[in-house]
Amino acid sequence: MTRAATGPASPVERFFEFSLLGLLTSGYLAVVGSGYLDLPTILLTASALLLRGLLVSGLVRFEISPKAVAAVTLVYMGFYPLDYAFLSKAFLPATVHLVLFIASIKILTASTNRDYFFVKIIAFMELLAACVLSSSFNFSLFLALFLVLGVATFMSSEIRRAAQKFPVVRVSSRGTGWRLFGVAVTVSGGILVITAMLFFLLPRTARAALQHIFQHRYHLAGFSNEVNLGDIGEVKKQGTPVMHVKMGARPDLLGTLRWRGSALSQFDGHRWFNPPGRGEMLRPDSRGQLSLGPWRRRKGLSYAVHLNDAAPDGTLFFAGTPQSLRIDTAVVIHTAVDSYRLIGGGYSGLNYQVFSYLEPNSLDPIGGASDPPPVQLTPALRRINLQLPPLDTRISTLARAVTDAQESPERKARLLEGFLRKTYGYTLELPQTEVSQPLADFLFHRKKGHCEYFASAMAVMLRTVGIPSRVVTGFAGGVYNPISGWYVVRASDAHSWVEAYLPRLGWTTFDPTPPDPNPPGVSLLSRLGFYVDAAEVFWQDWVLNYDLDRQLQLASRMDQSTRNVNWNWLDNFSNPDSQWKSKAANFGSTYGAAGMVIAILGFVLVRYGKDGLQWWQAQLRLRRVRLGEVHPSDATLLYERMLKCLKRRGIEKPEWLTPVEFSRAVADGDLSVLVGDITLAYNELRFGGREEAAGRMVDLLGQLESVPR
Repeated sequence: MTRAATGPASPVERFFEFSLLGLLTSGYLAVVGSGYLDLPTILLTASALLLRGLLVSGLVRFEISPKAVAAVTLVYMGFYPLDYAFLSKAFLPATVHLVLFIASIKILTASTNRDYFFVKIIAFMELLAACVLSSSFNFSLFLALFLVLGVATFMSSEIRRAAQKFPVVRVSSRGTGWRLFGVAVTVSGGILVITAMLFFLLPRTARAALQHIFQHRYHLAGFSNEVNLGDIGEVKKQGTPVMHVKMGARPDLLGTLRWRGSALSQFDGHRWFNPPGRGEMLRPDSRGQLSLGPWRRRKGLSYAVHLNDAAPDGTLFFAGTPQSLRIDTAVVIHTAVDSYRLIGGGYSGLNYQVFSYLEPNSLDPIGGASDPPPVQLTPALRRINLQLPPLDTRISTLARAVTDAQESPERKARLLEGFLRKTYGYTLELPQTEVSQPLADFLFHRKKGHCEYFASAMAVMLRTVGIPSRVVTGFAGGVYNPISGWYVVRASDAHSWVEAYLPRLGWTTFDPTPPDPNPPGVSLLSRLGFYVDAAEVFWQDWVLNYDLDRQLQLASRMDQSTRNVNWNWLDNFSNPDSQWKSKAANFGSTYGAAGMVIAILGFVLVRYGKDGLQWWQAQLRLRRVRLGEVHPSDATLLYERMLKCLKRRGIEKPEWLTPVEFSRAVADGDLSVLVGDITLAYNELRFGGREEAAGRMVDLLGQLESVPR
């Protein structure tokens, strides 16, 4: 039978049940925050937790029969293999569903100590599952909440067990929950402080092994070897951070940089894709260094990249043309379309450092005589990058009309780029209906679209005039986060552009997409998002990726800070040329009077503040006693008030006398009777728990204080 059917519970019982419910809820929220739960599981588990909360609050009363619980459990045990084989299609998600189902059933029916023990185990399993599934900062928040509620649950559980074993134990009904909560928060704070110290002393080494146990399911569509027209437009509607970048120099370039991911060379009229092929395997040296190309005398840029969980699996993003790469992985694949990726995917949370040279803007005069000659296209690659599906004949007619047959390939590419940028409009709205010729619909009917349509149109038009071309997917721009010091590149920065093969220059970048007429501004919400993003960066940088290098870096910073604090100010103090004396005199004349007032107030507060606070607390407790809200500890308060009254009359109680012995030692007849009655009432309230004795003590104290001296 559940507690709701047995009547009201004690304050400790209610505190325990709410703490246990919160413990289970915090574990559940940690799993939800990982993004692995489907909507039905989220709603059903949340409903069970909410229903249990109403049950504990006394707003709902019901009882589930053991037979019904057994029947539902047996049904789900038969459903679990089906979930594993057909729905979740993986062991871990199906097991998480099972754990949450058991949690829902158990939290609704728990009524015995054994049931509560199993609920604690389930809550721990939820947190353990979230630890495996989640690598985001919100897990740390749920972990802290789980710690506080865990301390509260186990603390109140021990009090319950003691009360069940020794029924004579009395617990006040006034403020018990708040006091238990205060103790739980204090203990949890101490645990967090101690573990934080150990955390930074002991670097993690198991993450590299554990991260291969599971694959992150959540990633952005539109960044693979196959991209349908419209995919990137959907990606741009998301604000999820994809990667963070820190530049060693020239941070002003970020707004103009393109982060190249993958290039796609074949087009069937609706999608861009690459033919199957493994690519060239590159192996970094023992230091993780990898040379990616010959040295070129152009503007160079050094930067570090951190890929988030939402980043496309295995794809590396570069600004400009990468020359050298430092990465902690065994193999890097260089594909036939000059892209770089890692084997197997599942590399979210990856960090790497790059040195790149920047490509000249396609609209600027192009030099580069000191650069090595471009790699020549093989006949097979040239044929692939010129292939076209059956198209509307108007597209090739338009391409020839914009360009001139006598123009050079460079000039043709620039003319097509400028024509698309100036003639067509930018929008993220997709066509309302699917059409057989998306590019023809874009060029001759809608005349507006997003970057994917502009890039596809230019690449196809270049091919119609005999220039090999391909579409590139990646990101453009980013925003600087002044809180973390990193640049944030979000999914909304997704972009497509064109690479055209020019005989004299090789693969050259062109961007035919016009600027967004309604760019997103910096709002208050986005500014607040900087703090959330900074916390996420700290979590990734100093928690998930904390290793020996980070440990040495932290030790170096602390040593440098200590040196500055211990020595720099002493040097300034001893320097005869320093102006510290005049500055001190000016400061003293300006703020001296205010400082003296603050010092006097501080002395008074320290000297008498404690006594004043105790007097105020005593008055509040005395008022509660008069209103009938009595606690056994109030007996001590009233007895001390009697002793203070007697002390003013010259009668003091020695420490070695008991209250009864002291009452017998009072010689004054009238006072002796009152002190004896007060002592008797004190013992009845303090040790007997008789709350009506508090009223007698208050009346007797009034009589004692009215006795003339």
